[in-house]
Amino acid sequence: MTEMYTAQALIAPQKYVQGRGLLSALGTHLAKLGKDVLIVADEGVWGIVHEPIEQSCAAAGVRTVVDPFGGECSKREIERLRALAEREGASVTVGVGGGKAMDTAKAVGFHAGLHWAMVPTIASTDTPTSALAVVYTDAGVFEEYLLTGRNPDLVLVDTQVTANAPAEFLVAGMGDALATWVEARASAEARKPALAGGAPTMAALALARLCWDTIWDYGLLAKHAVEQHAVTPAVEKVVEANTLLSGLGFESGGLAAAHAVHNGLTALEATHGHMHGQKVNFGTLTQLALEGRPTDEIVDFIAFSEGVGLATTLEDLGLTDADRDDLMKVAETATLPTETIHNMPFPVDAHIVCDAILAADAYGRAFREGELAEV
Repeated sequence: MTEMYTAQALIAPQKYVQGRGLLSALGTHLAKLGKDVLIVADEGVWGIVHEPIEQSCAAAGVRTVVDPFGGECSKREIERLRALAEREGASVTVGVGGGKAMDTAKAVGFHAGLHWAMVPTIASTDTPTSALAVVYTDAGVFEEYLLTGRNPDLVLVDTQVTANAPAEFLVAGMGDALATWVEARASAEARKPALAGGAPTMAALALARLCWDTIWDYGLLAKHAVEQHAVTPAVEKVVEANTLLSGLGFESGGLAAAHAVHNGLTALEATHGHMHGQKVNFGTLTQLALEGRPTDEIVDFIAFSEGVGLATTLEDLGLTDADRDDLMKVAETATLPTETIHNMPFPVDAHIVCDAILAADAYGRAFREGELAEV
């Protein structure tokens, strides 16, 4: 019998550059893509990084148009900025800041037919390298994935800028990155196609596993270094894991339950103030519960999460008072037909996901109370 999906695929950005002080070289890199760029950044971020960007672009003969980002990667905001890009004759969109600003720049570039470049100022998600944009409603509720079919032309990461950001952003990025291997492992076992358009290659799975190992080995060291705004080898490794390894690993390795549970959690307004990676981390714990992983694996995951400051309970996500009806709403959203939870190697429905959420929360609380330990 012929396998349902025999083709394999791996996709990646055209160029990835990482290092201390790289904002001063951004203009040189952008000039190779176009001379007129629309920068998508919120006012707070732009106030921090505008000087080296403006100086480098001016030196490279690149004209910049900046319009404050509205805060949500929503269809309304994408259309507003697409129209601006067309009026200004932009040939490149540049997302500067966090995941939603970068996703908006991708979506604008996609709809306007332009090049796009990503300049993350925090290492909190794997958004910068991917062809995927996550679209939300104006109120911040997950709406859909936009598959652009093309990865960014450029990803430039200034590690001094990411180290200057509060450590909580790096920690959230670890939560997003840790899901990469757990989800790719499940998706590969189910032989489901990844977002790259094929089954995972050996390279994609190796990158996903390397992402996990790097966070495990260097995550706590990187957190302490960034708390001092220091750039160390551990910080460089974790920034690369959070950004490049996680991005390539999820996109070409496959998503599964962890990110679907994240999407479900956005259905409850109380979670909106919590970072993507924090919600994903609880989603990973939920996936481990859903899979019936051994006690030592789950306890190790909770112990690491607690050590670096990642969410392991519903209380951590503002859901102290959530009841089963609330969690069923999360589970129903997480199991919509289009969700990646159906990449799990067994059938999944809202009832068993709700039970897994309750179990994950119980595991996290039991660990804190000293009632759950390795056997």
